[in-house]
Amino acid sequence: MGPVSGLSVLLITLVSSGIATASPDKPFTWPLRPRPTVERAFDPPEQDWLPGHRGVDLAGTSGQPVYAAGPGVVVFAGDVAGRPVVSIRHEGDLRTTYEPVTAKVTVGRRVTRDTAIGVLEAGHAGCATTCLHWGVRREQSGRAKREYLDPLGLLRLSPIRLKPVHPGG
Repeated sequence: MGPVSGLSVLLITLVSSGIATASPDKPFTWPLRPRPTVERAFDPPEQDWLPGHRGVDLAGTSGQPVYAAGPGVVVFAGDVAGRPVVSIRHEGDLRTTYEPVTAKVTVGRRVTRDTAIGVLEAGHAGCATTCLHWGVRREQSGRAKREYLDPLGLLRLSPIRLKPVHPGG
C-alpha cells in the first residue's frame, strides 16, 4: 500500500479455520443479557468422532431470556436426549444452537439477532452454575460433513482499527 498522509497504513485481516465470522452488514451478538462470562471455552476434538467441547458455556440464571445471536430461521425447537434445544439457520450455511433452552419460538419462524427465542433452564452438564451451551457449525452444502466453529468468532469483541506503520520500526 502507498503512503497515506506521510504514513503507511497496515490493515490486518485475520482468517482462521475454526473461528466463525459474521458478515459486517449482519453482525451477531451475545445470546444472553447482560454480556455473560465464558465458563468453558470452545475445545474441538482432533477428529469428529472424538470427545470435545463443540461450543462455549456462558454463565446465566435459570429462567433468563435467551436471544437469537443473529438473524435467521428456527430449524429446530424441542428435546434432544432429554434436553431442550433451539437451533437457528443463518446465512453462510451457519447454524447456531442453544441448550438447555425451553423454546418460545416455533420451527419456521424468522428471527432477528435480538428475538427472544426461549428461557434458559438449569442442568447443563459440566457447569457448576446455570449455563447456556452456545454452539455454531457450518453445514457444508451438498455434503454430510459439519464443521464446528467457535461461536465467539461471530462477535466483534474488539473494534477493527487501522494502525499507522512508521518507517524504520
